[in-house]
Amino acid sequence: MAQQHEKYYVPASSPWPIVGAIGLGLIAFGAGHTVIDMKNEATDGWGTNVLLGGVAVMIVMLFGWFRDQINESMSGLYSNQLGHSYRQGMSWFIFSEIMFFAAFFGALFYARVIAVEWLGGAGNNAMTNEVLWPAFEAHWPLTETPGGTKSGEMGWFGLPLYNTIILIVSSFTCHFAHVGLEKNNRKQLTLWLGITIVLGCIFLYLQGAEYVHAYQDLGLTLDSGVYGNTFYMLTGFHGLHVTLGTLMLIIMFLRVIKGHFTPDNHFAFQATSWYWHFVDVVWVCLFIFVYIL
Repeated sequence: MAQQHEKYYVPASSPWPIVGAIGLGLIAFGAGHTVIDMKNEATDGWGTNVLLGGVAVMIVMLFGWFRDQINESMSGLYSNQLGHSYRQGMSWFIFSEIMFFAAFFGALFYARVIAVEWLGGAGNNAMTNEVLWPAFEAHWPLTETPGGTKSGEMGWFGLPLYNTIILIVSSFTCHFAHVGLEKNNRKQLTLWLGITIVLGCIFLYLQGAEYVHAYQDLGLTLDSGVYGNTFYMLTGFHGLHVTLGTLMLIIMFLRVIKGHFTPDNHFAFQATSWYWHFVDVVWVCLFIFVYIL
């Protein structure tokens, strides 16, 4: 008897990857020029318009791509083998994100442990201190730039601590929602998933408030040397990931309301849960190495 092989669904060509690439390009270009406009106090604000246009393109891409994926899944086109491929793909995606943040944490480590010590004249680097920055004091965080600009440092108590508690709690609520789905308890699933979304939105609001406080009250900007650069790069990219994760949770919530997912078939929800736990772990590391140490 001939061996029966499971069919493997191969989707048709999709326009969404190139649309997403265009959106990300617009966001990067617009964000860069928005910072320049802010520094130069420009009034035309065309960089901000490009940035918002990129965000709009990304929203269209996300909903369009998710729509196609949902339709394919609900049409019964997917097989178990394709499910394994999706799990491998999501695992590699999260691994790539780990490497992404590892690069920024590595830059932070280099600046704090190596560069600061060299500039301070530690070891055989006395000449480095005299030539590059004679008045430099080797301590972290750096609150003064080579040009003499002073800026305040962000403490860990207050908004950062509140946000840490919020994200840790949201990881538990996301897990409770997942358990409810596995038990086919739709009420538990809807309740805890909704709470997770609310917590994610609160986190983003508080991070925005923290940025306003840092800029206006502490003078901590992108011009504040390596401390300001690493602070905004790490917290900013993490905030972008939380935003994406929150959008994914909202889409999962809408699908749950429509009756999608079963205890045996819910990888989209599971992948979103994985991603949310990942951004929670990154924030805990960020809270320890950026705010506390």
